[in-house]
Amino acid sequence: MDTTIISLESDHQRLQLVPALGGGIAAWDWNAAGNWIPIFRPWDRLTSDRFSLACFPLVPWSNRITQGGFEQDGMFYPIRPNRSGERYPIHGDGWLQSWRTVECMESRVRLALESHAFDGNPYHYVSTQTFTLLPAGFEIVLEVTHLGDKPLPYGLGLHPYFARNAATRLCWKTSGVWLSGGDPIPIMHSPDFPLGWDYNTRSALDGPLIDNCFTGWDGTASIAYPDRSLAVTMAATDCNGYGLLYRPPDLPYFCLEPVTHPIDAFHLPERPGLAVLASGQSLTLTTTFLVDQIQD
Repeated sequence: MDTTIISLESDHQRLQLVPALGGGIAAWDWNAAGNWIPIFRPWDRLTSDRFSLACFPLVPWSNRITQGGFEQDGMFYPIRPNRSGERYPIHGDGWLQSWRTVECMESRVRLALESHAFDGNPYHYVSTQTFTLLPAGFEIVLEVTHLGDKPLPYGLGLHPYFARNAATRLCWKTSGVWLSGGDPIPIMHSPDFPLGWDYNTRSALDGPLIDNCFTGWDGTASIAYPDRSLAVTMAATDCNGYGLLYRPPDLPYFCLEPVTHPIDAFHLPERPGLAVLASGQSLTLTTTFLVDQIQD
């Protein structure tokens, strides 16, 4: 297991990347009065499971695909399950591959991946992630370019794991949610939130499991850590109003994922958010994470 870490560091923050593990982030910490505070849940540096990382990219699709694959232009493209314990293929295949470092500067790193029929998938693409330190945080630009001969549907996303405790509060503006049945696959869209799911006003992150795609998101989310006098603003462009909240009960983290399409969009009416790319066409998702000091 190649665990080489690339560090981008300033007086205020430390961003650590592990390219060989899916182009993922190992840690993002903030320096508050000489103390390094983890904003993302840090990777334990022991396991190669990408779901233990602080963040990883979702390419060439986000979340799950049912029915063993999808149809495009009258042709069926099979996709196999790709994670132990998961019934459906999940989060594309970029997270399962090793990325190359193609640019490494003091405040910017670019990683790249060319994927061609990985694990039998129909996709041939090149993807890049550009990480840039900002004075109060950092930016990720995730891009994918289709290289195959036949057009295929694409989606993008990020999977950041935010640290949380009883004091942590979330606020993001959304107008609806895709509700699920016995598993995370959506069965209906609703403008009404179940009890404890509405984060249009700042609220705690306790309660039962949420693993659902929200709609009508304005692209901005605020995560407050009043016990640490910090707040993080995540702002995503090109996400088409979609974001996924994963709120596991009784764990010290949650995920707030900017994504370009809902779960199993391949089989939803009109395939919302998916972009059908011809050879040479690209799709981009830009996300910034900024830290502010607060008093609460």
